[in-house]
Amino acid sequence: MKFMRLGKMPDTFYTGEATRTMVSDLQSDLTIRINNITYLLHKFPLLQKCGLLQQLCSGKGDTTLELHDIPGGEISFELCAKFCYGIKIDLSAHNFVAALCAAKFLQMTESVVKGNFVSKLELFFTSCILQGWKDSVVTLQTTEKFHEWSENFEIIRRCIDSVVDKILTPTTKVRWSYTYTRPEYAEKKHKSAPKDWWTEDIAELNIDLFRCVINTVRSTDMIPPKLIGEALHVYACHWLPDVTRGRSDQPETSTSSQITQEESFNRKKQLEMIVSLIPEDRGSVSVRFLLRLLRMVNLLGASSAIHKQLIRKCSLQLEEAMPNDLLLLLPSHDHDSSGDHHQTYDIDLVMAVLEGFITQWRKSYSRDEEQSMILISKIAKLIDSYLQVVSRDANMSVEKVVSLANILPEFARPEHDDLYKAIDIYLKEHPQMSKEEKKRLCSILDCHKLSAEARAHAVKNERLPLRTVVQVLFFEQEKHGGKATTSHESRKHDIIQPQGIKITYYTGDHLRNLQARSGDKSNKAEDDRRRSALSSKSQKLERESEQKSRGKNVHEIMEEGISKQNLTKVKIQRTKSEHGRRKGK
Repeated sequence: MKFMRLGKMPDTFYTGEATRTMVSDLQSDLTIRINNITYLLHKFPLLQKCGLLQQLCSGKGDTTLELHDIPGGEISFELCAKFCYGIKIDLSAHNFVAALCAAKFLQMTESVVKGNFVSKLELFFTSCILQGWKDSVVTLQTTEKFHEWSENFEIIRRCIDSVVDKILTPTTKVRWSYTYTRPEYAEKKHKSAPKDWWTEDIAELNIDLFRCVINTVRSTDMIPPKLIGEALHVYACHWLPDVTRGRSDQPETSTSSQITQEESFNRKKQLEMIVSLIPEDRGSVSVRFLLRLLRMVNLLGASSAIHKQLIRKCSLQLEEAMPNDLLLLLPSHDHDSSGDHHQTYDIDLVMAVLEGFITQWRKSYSRDEEQSMILISKIAKLIDSYLQVVSRDANMSVEKVVSLANILPEFARPEHDDLYKAIDIYLKEHPQMSKEEKKRLCSILDCHKLSAEARAHAVKNERLPLRTVVQVLFFEQEKHGGKATTSHESRKHDIIQPQGIKITYYTGDHLRNLQARSGDKSNKAEDDRRRSALSSKSQKLERESEQKSRGKNVHEIMEEGISKQNLTKVKIQRTKSEHGRRKGK
């Protein structure tokens, strides 16, 4: 950064308690009070260059003045006083605004004396500060304390123009120093500056100045929306640290109850301004960033309009999210005996975003049915993966899990394996659930959409309610029963009687083939009688075999821990189902 040195004399200002005295052989004849500081000075060097003091010190003798409203207070006044005495002072972007505003206040202009303080400051501003990147940013940053004065003297406008002009400079022509702390970039050698080289430096500005810079940059249409979004992300991470927290791998360190009312107001203002500056272009910011902004909106109680705007933006980009992006924590103020901080996942926020997505999805469903089905299936897998994680949360209620799962329409899930896994995890992590809660949780599961592996696991799952196990068994019985019927019509069967006698019987088609090959018409009646007797005995043996098979299945279920009383119900229901199926055949 550049600086300007004025004056040659050494500093001879002496401080005694709350009094600043200019060490000199001459007696002080001018007393100036600013706030709690008293300056004992001399009229001659000050009145020669300060038009305001000339007006206030018209008489002879000692004079006392009150200058409490001078911009910058005693610090900026002392710079002006030392300039009048010819004492050495160093000016830079850090104290330039304070010095210029004080010099203007004291009317240290060319009309009073040539080569006065104001003209030297303006020359330094034009030739040095506005030519540098960091000088312009720091100067703009210091105008916050002198906002009205800086506006009137056009310091803010000129600094913003300088900053924007440098942001629009091609990266290959960037020759000035800038702040860029991304480790992945520093590890590599680059011939030009990164596209977002300017984002960290302007993140130091207050929200009003930052908004002015961003709006000016956007008005040129020379910076892509994604780069604007990156600048917003950097700014939010700098001023709203909660945006980078709230995930399961980053513990909470700040909540709305731990900050002052003023800090909460400032954060809310910053948050609302950031949201309003997000470009409408989809993908200008990541869905992860949007979700964390939405969480901050809930924490700080921002306006409903900002909340709705963020819900809409998150919904439009939900398909880009990963399960970890949805893992946002709610702050909690409960502590256990060890002092640990209890937290739970903000599933309500995810539900609000998912409902917004479904609303948007239904609007576009009729336009492109195939693409819409692919999209909603992708969202269903995302939500089921999210449910698998939040199901481990000891504070997560059954109603929350069921409500989130039911937001999606039935056809969104072609298969229910992921949903079954989430249910199984919840049952395992919440062993004290009541029967009604288990039934309520398992009501979202469709056994017909489970894979063979999932059904095999469910049959042996002792944590599932009996009703769900029975549904899986019935589906398995129906499926295997249909295969057995098809196989029965195409091959012969060997039946083992209880006594151990093996009887081979044939299906109707096979017997007809035997009849066709037989040329002896005289034995036709005898063959018919034999076939009838054989068919009757085969059916009887088949029923006995099926009863054995049922008995074996029931025994296996009993080994899995199901009570005998419930097994009786299962057996009766399965027997009725089988008899009804035979009667239908």
